[in-house]
Parts: sequence; structure tokens; C-alpha cells
Amino acid sequence: MNKNYLLAALFATTFAVTATASAQDHHDDQGHEQGEHHDAPAKGEDRGAGPKHDMHKGGHINPEYNDKKYVVSDWRGHHLSAPPSGYHWVQTGDDYVLVGITTGIITSLLLSN
Repeated sequence: MNKNYLLAALFATTFAVTATASAQDHHDDQGHEQGEHHDAPAKGEDRGAGPKHDMHKGGHINPEYNDKKYVVSDWRGHHLSAPPSGYHWVQTGDDYVLVGITTGIITSLLLSN
């Protein structure tokens, strides 16, 4: 008898968690649905990185930013997390972008205030 109650409680919990997870909107940190890639902001208040605010997650960085004067080798000194293998931080004005070294694709932004 206790086994039936336990199975019923497990089923109810699993159903509740699954229903809640599927009811949530799946958006990235820029408000876009997952799977969408945008090089421009979706809303006026979304700003990109860089002096012109034109660098966005999923976009490509201008090749000039591969120059050593932009690449952040002392990420600790800039209070940044360690870049994953194959990526590096690039400083663009007062902002930082995490970029794939070989692809030039921006994977993360750290915007100044």
C-alpha cells in the first residue's frame, strides 16, 4: 500500500516539474527565443558592446579586434572569468566580449554601466 502512495507522489511531482518547465518561455539573456540569432538588438533598450554598441551575442567581431592591443591576456586583472579553451576576451571601449578565436563569433558580453 505504501508503495502505491510513493509511486503516485513521484508521478505527481514529475508531472508538476515537467509542466512547469515546458510552460516557461525559453529566452537567452538578450530576450531572444533560444535558437534565434540576431546581430541587431531586439528592443531599443538592448545595447551591444563596443564604442558604437554594435557588437551582439552571436555576431562576428571585426578582425581588427584580434590585435594584441584589444585581446585581454590579464583577464584576472580585469575581473573577468577564465575564457574557455579556444576563446579569448576582447576589450571594446569600456566593454568586454568573449570571442571564439578561430571563428570570431561573440559568445558573451560584459557591458559597462
